[in-house]
Amino acid sequence: MEQQQATAPPSEPPGPLDVEVAEAALAEHYPHLVRLGYVVLPPDLRRTRRVLTAHALAQRALPRGATPVAEPVAARSAGLPGQRGARETAGGYAPLRLRVLRAALEAARPRRRWELPPRATLPPLLPQVWGLRLAPRSDGAAALALEQTLASLSGPGRAAFALRDLDGLDGPALRRVLAEAGVADADAAVAEADGVPRADGADRPRLDAPEFDPCALRARPTDLARRRQHGRAALAAAAALAVCAVLLGLPGDGWGPDGAAAPSYARNPAADAALDPNRLTRAKPDAWRTASRPDFATWPARGDRLGDRELLRRALAVWARPGGLVQVSATPGTLPGPPAGPPQLLFAGTVDQAAVVLFHDGLRVVRYAEAKSGDGGGALLDLGRTDAADQASATALVVGRVDGNVRYLTAPWVRSVAVRNLLAPRDDARPVTRGADGVTAPVRSPAEATECTSWPALHLGPHLATDLGELVPARLTYGSPSASGTTGATGASGTDATGAEALRSLARTACHLPALRGAGVRSVNAWQFASQPLPEAAGSAAWVCTRAETWRGAGARTLTQLQLPARRPDAPGTAAARAEDSAACGPRAPHVLSGVLWKSPAGQWYVLAAGDPEVTSITLSGEMTGSTPGNLLALPTKPGTRPDLSATLAGGERLAALR
Repeated sequence: MEQQQATAPPSEPPGPLDVEVAEAALAEHYPHLVRLGYVVLPPDLRRTRRVLTAHALAQRALPRGATPVAEPVAARSAGLPGQRGARETAGGYAPLRLRVLRAALEAARPRRRWELPPRATLPPLLPQVWGLRLAPRSDGAAALALEQTLASLSGPGRAAFALRDLDGLDGPALRRVLAEAGVADADAAVAEADGVPRADGADRPRLDAPEFDPCALRARPTDLARRRQHGRAALAAAAALAVCAVLLGLPGDGWGPDGAAAPSYARNPAADAALDPNRLTRAKPDAWRTASRPDFATWPARGDRLGDRELLRRALAVWARPGGLVQVSATPGTLPGPPAGPPQLLFAGTVDQAAVVLFHDGLRVVRYAEAKSGDGGGALLDLGRTDAADQASATALVVGRVDGNVRYLTAPWVRSVAVRNLLAPRDDARPVTRGADGVTAPVRSPAEATECTSWPALHLGPHLATDLGELVPARLTYGSPSASGTTGATGASGTDATGAEALRSLARTACHLPALRGAGVRSVNAWQFASQPLPEAAGSAAWVCTRAETWRGAGARTLTQLQLPARRPDAPGTAAARAEDSAACGPRAPHVLSGVLWKSPAGQWYVLAAGDPEVTSITLSGEMTGSTPGNLLALPTKPGTRPDLSATLAGGERLAALR
């Protein structure tokens, strides 16, 4: 190749580079541009990659439309016209060369570990050669030595050397082109290139030699055995992808409309019907007035987004197939999985900063929540068992929890809502406002409190309920489980705990309620089954049995406590016995016997025991023996004594103490 000397023709005003002119220049100087990119590209790329990448850089240098040709930087700063060689005056070559240089220098720029690789170093989409390794011919030790020398230079140094060796640029012209290509220190790059001996008078080939021509290549096959293995693997992957595409293309809505739902691998007409928002059932607005048993099934659909089909579809899909971004919670004994048929819609609306949907399928209540904007991300799915609900237990549902506050959707038959602190039984309840859709204002929830300093409970009409961290608040009742008017068939005992005596008892019981969080509790009944005068005229103590019934029937929890005289009305009682899956204190076994060791103010230890009013005598055995008629026992003892307690009922049956 002839070395082109730099000249200085008169300046011309810059103008747009026409695509046809650029295409003609690219076709004429294509081998030269590819060679220039091949030399400047980083040497750590394999020779085959460098060849293909150099061709890609030259081909991408062609602009997509008319591109403004900027006036040279040096000319603008010095007020001089840009210098051009023979190729530069050929029309369109200089802008193409500049684009190739910029891309190659960007590929050669050192990068930090967190920076993404440049586009030029990635395998080019085009051109591609399959099954062959392509590389320029490497003839002679001199060419190999020059390639090693170029590998030791930086990217700007290789660019300066290539421009000097291929285009014959030197001095100000060379520095100008380097500056336009984005080289920050053109003098350093030129000095680095000057460290390589010139071809004149040196025993080394020029860059225009065949050894550096990426257009004159030798071809060799790749690893044939590995290629066959990769081919078989690619065929298997393509077959699997085709199967997935067929499955996703089956009738339905695919992933997009289902939001955070997991992929659907199997579909059937019954499942599709259950997940179709157009088939959701809705109760009539006044169905609860004429129903023989008002419960969740008689709630009308409420909320400001009842017509949002996309929201309803996402909620149903996530219920059926909760994906990895869905936080799922369920009360014990609640079956997972989609509904057996189209569920009933209870609520769909905006609550605080979330879009909330409530469903009921006869056995469960399901709450779905996502961001109000509906712009994707995670979702919440809460499932609660509610079979055999009645008017007293279906008074409210949780629709939102934010920062320790909870909002409730109240039943249509609830006339008023108020909140009271169970630890302050003498204080009046405060009214709670509700919107037109039945959603209450935020109420402080005791379910997330870490200290028992207050315990909010809701008056829902004539009923009292409290939040234990589940969808349905637990109903609070008071009284004997065998009292008239109880609803033992549905798991509740006693009557609503709204009287003065009930509130005084609950004030000393409330701080034991945290043990019931997340247990699927339907109702909590407190029953003062005995009142015992303490020895040594130390006052009178109350024996209280607290029983928590669950929605699933099994897993009921029973606690007996001795409430000693105290100055504070909210002083917690002393736990005497705890039991799980026991029928004691419940509708099926409305009897209880419990005991505790008590130390008098004078320092004497006593065994205190009490039974319900049906107990006719109490007996001690084991480490200590004794008996007493009636349902109360108080005998002196030593510390650490563990006697066995039993009692006799009025009908002659034996009753064991609760442990």
